[in-house]
Amino acid sequence: MAVREARRCGCCTHEAREEHRRAVAAFGARRDELAAGRGIPDGASRRWVSDELARSAQVVTERVPALREAWLHSVRRRTLCVVWGAVALMVLGQAAAAWTGDAGWTAARVTAAAAAAVMGVLLTGAAHLHRAHGGLLAPLIGEDNRLSTSRAVAAAWVLLAAFALLLLAAHGTVRPARGAALPAVLAVVCAVVVAVRKVVSARIAAQRLQKVRAERPRAADLLCDDAGRASLADAQYVAVSALALLFTAVRLVRHPDRLPQLPWALTALVALSAVTYVTAKCAEGVRPVILSVVRAQGAGIADAPIRPGDDIEIRGAGFVPPGAASPGHLTRVVVRIGAVHVQVPLVPSPGGFASPTDTTLTVTVPREVAPGWTDVQVVTASGAVTNRMVIDVTA
Repeated sequence: MAVREARRCGCCTHEAREEHRRAVAAFGARRDELAAGRGIPDGASRRWVSDELARSAQVVTERVPALREAWLHSVRRRTLCVVWGAVALMVLGQAAAAWTGDAGWTAARVTAAAAAAVMGVLLTGAAHLHRAHGGLLAPLIGEDNRLSTSRAVAAAWVLLAAFALLLLAAHGTVRPARGAALPAVLAVVCAVVVAVRKVVSARIAAQRLQKVRAERPRAADLLCDDAGRASLADAQYVAVSALALLFTAVRLVRHPDRLPQLPWALTALVALSAVTYVTAKCAEGVRPVILSVVRAQGAGIADAPIRPGDDIEIRGAGFVPPGAASPGHLTRVVVRIGAVHVQVPLVPSPGGFASPTDTTLTVTVPREVAPGWTDVQVVTASGAVTNRMVIDVTA
């Protein structure tokens, strides 16, 4: 029964991925076809092309929930396999040491194997409680549906500290360790989680940082920004923490009856890495801003003032937040011209879109806009609103 269930879940995961991949491929083919001018009826407007792309993008968006659910079920099983694989390696390693050594199954070896089994049971129980949200990865997934670097690093240190405490409790007689480097590192990484959450929330509220939900968490989130580009701040924090964790684990294996002793130089290095990471979080992001609004000029178009029905080009920055380049997010960009809300049409180009982009938007001034001085604002996919730019609309 368990084997059939696992196979069925595996098939569902593969089927969800294939359906999403086919939908993305169909959208890309349709976008390139319209960009080349094929399949467009005579007299069709730019709005017709945009609506056609929006319908195709909706098909991709409808596949996302099934893809996410399949991924959550798959990753829950895989993380449990990793946990119990690590437990098995610990037990086999202790058994091999007992078989080849003269002392046999010493109390320290039995304690290490038992502590590993207890940790496996505890983690399995936690995964079962959060089985609908990814199992063990549930606490590591942020509100934007991405894996959090700060939470992952803190969780690794907490697990190592918990395993060390289990060993100490099992030994009964504990020799005190010199210094308090391990508690200091644990305090630093936990403080980073709180600080980053506070900084991100405050910057989102002030519209200095834009966040959109990802389709699903990815392992690359630990080393990349929201747009999927490699982040030096995230990468150095993960690398330094991983090396410090490895050093601490080796110390724990060599002396299981005491808290691992970390050199204060290594502790200071972890703290410096954490400060760099938090500082980068304080500086990232850009507030969407309109720099200018001009009448869209094309070949053969005479110079003239802006009138209802004319195309205008809005130039600025931050119109497409990181991670919002998917067609589903692009269809949510809106321009407010006076009291009229205009959805930004999708203008296809080979391999992408000519509008909207992060720096330019092209929209048509509606006939409902009254002549005179009128405010223009952009509402991005994240809900952030730009500054007001005043234009003169001529009758």
